[in-house]
Amino acid sequence: VQLQASGGGLVQAGGSLRLSCAASSRTFTSYAMGWFRQAPGKEREFVAAISWSGASTYYGDSVKGRFTISRDDAKKMAYLQMNSLKPEDTAVYYCAADPVPPSIITTAEAFRYWGQGTQVTVSS
Repeated sequence: VQLQASGGGLVQAGGSLRLSCAASSRTFTSYAMGWFRQAPGKEREFVAAISWSGASTYYGDSVKGRFTISRDDAKKMAYLQMNSLKPEDTAVYYCAADPVPPSIITTAEAFRYWGQGTQVTVSS
């Protein structure tokens, strides 16, 4: 599975961005999709995930109510809509894919396939 993340950029605090993740796999519909982020000097952090069916979504505490994850299986795409951005959201954002169960879907180590990352910078 190859993943290509895009949509990052520079935005002012309070603004919005939508990240996209394009997948190459023919079995995309069997994969859970996740978004993780890593800021300089910090560990990779769980942001959001969506189950293979799209029926269940999961969010990190720091982004609940501000970010929304979605998927379009026909286009083999996953999205992360980020609203009310804060300077602390600044990081490289990675999309990930794997047929992981809900019990470990928030864990980076559960995902085998990763995109290259896209930089999000939020200015104050």
